[in-house]
Amino acid sequence: MLTVGDKFPEFDLTAVPGGPEGLKGDFVQISDKTDAGKWKLVFFWPKDFTFVCPTEIVAFGKLAGEFKDRDTVVYGVSIDSEFVHLNWRLHHEDLNGLQIPMLADIKRELSSALGVLSATAGVANRATFLVDPEGIIRHVSVNDLSVGRNPQEILRILDALQSDELCPCNWKQGEAFLKP
Repeated sequence: MLTVGDKFPEFDLTAVPGGPEGLKGDFVQISDKTDAGKWKLVFFWPKDFTFVCPTEIVAFGKLAGEFKDRDTVVYGVSIDSEFVHLNWRLHHEDLNGLQIPMLADIKRELSSALGVLSATAGVANRATFLVDPEGIIRHVSVNDLSVGRNPQEILRILDALQSDELCPCNWKQGEAFLKP
């Protein structure tokens, strides 16, 4: 699995856009070159139409504005197709207003390049990557398929990374940094 300090791989995936545009059935291409110069939060979930996944996707979507305020784009990815993503958005009430794109890694190219595929289930683990504007992975975490993430913690880690300071355990934006 790729880790902190590694270059995030090149990719070019079809996506259901976020916001109202995502409900129209028009797909977009999102690549590693899209949103160049911005921080990127790329998170994977195992499968659409499951139980834990929408809770995480909705939670990341609700924080989209806070990530945007930090010059960070959010990409959600699974191994499902763009058609499955669209159908899920259209038929899951909590996903109707989703503000982030859902990328289709149906060939498992990105999840394989990152090394986040579950060897037993054949789907992506719940992997989360924070990538800096130069395309370098600055944070990675992976949860078991049955355990959801805490998007607020990812936002806290992003704040710490963007501060470029020494941040103690449980540090939050606005708190004092450590002085060596």
